[in-house]
Amino acid sequence: MTQTHGRWDLPHTLGALRRSEYSEERIAGRTVKDELRENLLRKLSEGATLFPGIVGYEDTVIPQIVNAVLSRHNFILLGLRGQAKTRLIRMLTTLMDDSLPYIAGTEVHENPYRPISRQGRLLVEEMGEETPVAWLTPEQRYVEKLATPDVTIADMIGDIDPIKAARRGADISDELTMHYGLLPRSNRGIFAINELPDLAGKIQVGLFNIMQEGDVQIKGYPVRLPLDLLLVFTANPEDYTARGKIISPLKDRIGSEIRTHYPAELKHGMAITRQEAWTKRRSPVALEIPEYIREVVEQIAFLAREDKKIDKRSGVSQRLPITVMENIVSNAERRGLAAGENPVAPRVVDIYSALPSITGKLELEYEGEMKGGEFVARELVRTAVGRVFSQHLDGVNCNGIVQWFDLGGSVQLEETVNSQDMLRQLTSIQGLLEKTAALGVRAGASNPVRASAAEFILEGLSAHRRISRTEERVFGADERRREAAASAGEVSSAPEPRRKEDRRRFQ
Repeated sequence: MTQTHGRWDLPHTLGALRRSEYSEERIAGRTVKDELRENLLRKLSEGATLFPGIVGYEDTVIPQIVNAVLSRHNFILLGLRGQAKTRLIRMLTTLMDDSLPYIAGTEVHENPYRPISRQGRLLVEEMGEETPVAWLTPEQRYVEKLATPDVTIADMIGDIDPIKAARRGADISDELTMHYGLLPRSNRGIFAINELPDLAGKIQVGLFNIMQEGDVQIKGYPVRLPLDLLLVFTANPEDYTARGKIISPLKDRIGSEIRTHYPAELKHGMAITRQEAWTKRRSPVALEIPEYIREVVEQIAFLAREDKKIDKRSGVSQRLPITVMENIVSNAERRGLAAGENPVAPRVVDIYSALPSITGKLELEYEGEMKGGEFVARELVRTAVGRVFSQHLDGVNCNGIVQWFDLGGSVQLEETVNSQDMLRQLTSIQGLLEKTAALGVRAGASNPVRASAAEFILEGLSAHRRISRTEERVFGADERRREAAASAGEVSSAPEPRRKEDRRRFQ
């Protein structure tokens, strides 16, 4: 017998199948879309989570997917890169039955009660009740293809196989000589195509013929195959237009067009990054990741999506904050090992060390290209730090810290310095360590956490141009702000625009 999901009691012949719970009445006329609909209705009535791990789509994308499945529609997910489109369509297998019978040995996973190919019909005619039956798991019923311009009709639908013809001694036009492509082999399952507009026009024509009429031609020979499929596609909205590379008849045959999106709220983005980033790792040092560091990382992605120097048509993938967080943790881990410190807490300096995981994910406009990817990335980090600083320390009086620098104080915080030495340097700055309470640092917190919070405050003040920071990470007075405040007779806390000649000095 065939084992499926740990079961050995499933019938393995057509006769045994007829006498089992998988009767002809249940299996014969039930399409894959009916199956998905029935299982979805059951999950909805039970209040089950439909797409676990998908964050931020609960009120937007998921209800539209539910409607499409309940309507038995083929559908397309339109969205920019890194919006979980592929993950969503792969999770449709959770709406399938645990096991599905088919005629063993058939290429197109024939329904034992209603074979659609000549091979399947001949097998049932010859063997009758002893026709062998095998079983498909949900994973085996899902086929995915990345659309590329070099995909052919033979890849998608099929071709004549001369070797089969020679072995059988059959005429080359005989259906038994056909080699079936991905679509027929996906019969009774889900067939997904990523980046649909990249398919050549003639392949798109073949798709909508299958979707509507169910018949195809292979090398000029008509082969009617009433395939049982759910077709799901993904595409970039920019390509899926009248100006793009999609043909209108195919668009017309897709039942639902569903738009995906990036996280609408910072907390959703943080939840995704927390879930996906590889931060819980085996390591000689323990990690304590402050929440404000997570906020800065996510804020970088949100700012990049708004920045005019970055191409909005390409988008900024959610993979950006995920990989940035992984790099940050790795840099903190490396510092902990070098300094002999355990545990360690990531700092803002670790975010700057993660620039290689930012620059490769930004498609720049002309202005951005003129400035350079690293410059744009540094500006994003700086602005993100400033924004998160404002959220946590809004209303907190930091004038004492600024005054310490205005009176000639300066401090250099090297990337590799351990937290104990760092705190020894920062203790002299009046009021600095006390202000870390605004970041949630409690009394008795570890030295790495306290040092990280103190550095964040200095970085935030630097981002708002209240103090300066050089490329060598020396924090000091902001001379321009101090001169302006002196002439006005007051200390201004408002950020000032940088002059061109100071851009290299201030990161």
